[in-house]
Amino acid sequence: MITRDHVWHLMKTGGRVDASRLSRWRAQATAIIKRSEELRGESDADLLRRGRELRWQAKTRPRLVDLLPEAYALVREAALRVLGFQHFAVQIQGGIALFEGHVAEMQTGEGKTLTATLPAFLRGLTGRGCHIVTVNDYLANRDAETMGPIYQRLGLSVGCIQTPMQTEERRTAYAKDITYGTAKEIGFDFLRDRLRTGADGSSGYRRRNGLIPGVASIGGEAPVQRGHYFALIDEADSILIDEARTPLIIGLTQPNTAATVNLFRWSQRASMRLERDLEFVYEPDRRMAYLTDRGCRKVLLMAKPSLLDCVDAERMYKHVEQALASRYGFQRDRDYVVVDDKIVIVDESTGRQMDGRKWQDGLHQAIEAKELVPITAATGQAARVTVQTYFRQYEHVCGMTGTAVQARRELNHTYAISVSPIPTNRPCIRTGRPPRIFATAAAKRRAVVQEVVRLHAAGRAILVGTPSVDASEALGRALSDCGIEHQILNARFHEKEAEVVARAGQTGGVTIATNMAGRGTDIQLDERVRDSGGLHVIATEMHSSARIDRQLVGRAARQGDPGSFQFFLSLEDELLRCLKPDKLVRLRAQARPNADGELSLSWLRLFRRTQRFLEKMHRKERKLLLRHERQRSDAHNHMGLDPFLELTE
Repeated sequence: MITRDHVWHLMKTGGRVDASRLSRWRAQATAIIKRSEELRGESDADLLRRGRELRWQAKTRPRLVDLLPEAYALVREAALRVLGFQHFAVQIQGGIALFEGHVAEMQTGEGKTLTATLPAFLRGLTGRGCHIVTVNDYLANRDAETMGPIYQRLGLSVGCIQTPMQTEERRTAYAKDITYGTAKEIGFDFLRDRLRTGADGSSGYRRRNGLIPGVASIGGEAPVQRGHYFALIDEADSILIDEARTPLIIGLTQPNTAATVNLFRWSQRASMRLERDLEFVYEPDRRMAYLTDRGCRKVLLMAKPSLLDCVDAERMYKHVEQALASRYGFQRDRDYVVVDDKIVIVDESTGRQMDGRKWQDGLHQAIEAKELVPITAATGQAARVTVQTYFRQYEHVCGMTGTAVQARRELNHTYAISVSPIPTNRPCIRTGRPPRIFATAAAKRRAVVQEVVRLHAAGRAILVGTPSVDASEALGRALSDCGIEHQILNARFHEKEAEVVARAGQTGGVTIATNMAGRGTDIQLDERVRDSGGLHVIATEMHSSARIDRQLVGRAARQGDPGSFQFFLSLEDELLRCLKPDKLVRLRAQARPNADGELSLSWLRLFRRTQRFLEKMHRKERKLLLRHERQRSDAHNHMGLDPFLELTE
């Protein structure tokens, strides 16, 4: 078991823990490498013939595992011919772990994308369809294009799901042996299929009121997916843990009325006239607000447009509470960005834009009213599924990520899959420097800028992780004032993601990234940077999860490269905002900073305790969501209804 005391050690070592399971996998990997070298003299036609023979055997033999050595050897040889490089022994070990249904923890830069080709090919031989799940459309398309020729060289077909695709294009992509796509798109296709066919495939979904975006004319159509046989999930902890707090929902859109729009606008104005702790209570850890009795009376007595005369008091209270939550709990350029007069959610873990996602229960519209952009139609639910429930539909599920050890209990309990750390191909030589803690964010920023200037002069490449768009741009302005050229990667510049990350390891490179998780693009160091000590990662805050901290730290010292990291923290950090305001005021009053605004290292305990509190709270939220989903599913099944649909006729 990994305890909190091990976390900083894991950041240095890459998370390596127990290697007891690896002995069998090492022996198998050695045999597979030997077999692949025996295939070196065979022609491409011979490889294709062997691949087709394996496909026939996979459909006639009861044990797919018996074909693993030959299948993996073929993929290793095909990769060498297609890409010019082949799987290392540790990648083969990771591939075996994936086939056996584990989450393989492989560090950044260890070649997880190439590793995935091994189990995907073997499972793809059955012809039942394999889904390789990534975090965004760019990575899904890139991996399908890059790795697709390996499968095709051995006789398998490859498809890719992209957001703009039409129904027939999706059906064609799912008909391939191996299909790449995002968790969001594959999950929504599952829900749309339920709306098409119902639970038993015989009864379609009929709309009662409102419109279902994207599914208005699908009644009676065949489903686009053809079953749920095998799912391989990249960045597994991000998808299975972090995104599992929010279910996938297909909305039932109700046209906006003048009264509805006026209610959202008026609620924002009303929320500004209420006094905190007297007329409303705000809970920062849950990002929710509640009116007190005094607040309810004040809301009722406020002047209102005549259009709101028909709105009942309870509905009015709810809208004002959502307006308060939008003001106090959701910050522009941190939780969302405004793009073309639209509110676009920013993923908390990765800093990526989440196109097409909306907050529920009127919160999204409350934020639109706050930002004075057009208010979109509120949505009900036509169909929904949690991430947990969806991936439990598959016969076989596995995943890979650089940070899963700390979540191994939850992954095992929720998905019945184990975490297996895979050793690095070369020893990890990452070094960590003691955290530095400051009383104010301004003092911390000055220290970060001074450290960047020092390291830049020494020829190091520097990656700075920031918690929000606003923080990244403020730091960028400070570096510009010092004459330091830099690149910024945040939700406003997400289309440049791969390009910016690829250049982060060059001499003189300074990259500022918002919530830098696994970006799917390796940071390659040039020779001068490698000789100067490698990439240095500066984390300007601790995240609400230690796993996300490890993802940022893991960008340094990939594949035996030198590298280092250091945390810079302050008592004004976002992490601490979940504490009650009066407690935070007391803590800041107790601070005794030196002339540079720096505090003693003993304050680190506060940050670790708060991080543990948030991790525990988020685990509880996911557990409650899963429990609610099971109860809801049982109730639907008892009534003979599809558990994934909200309305039936």
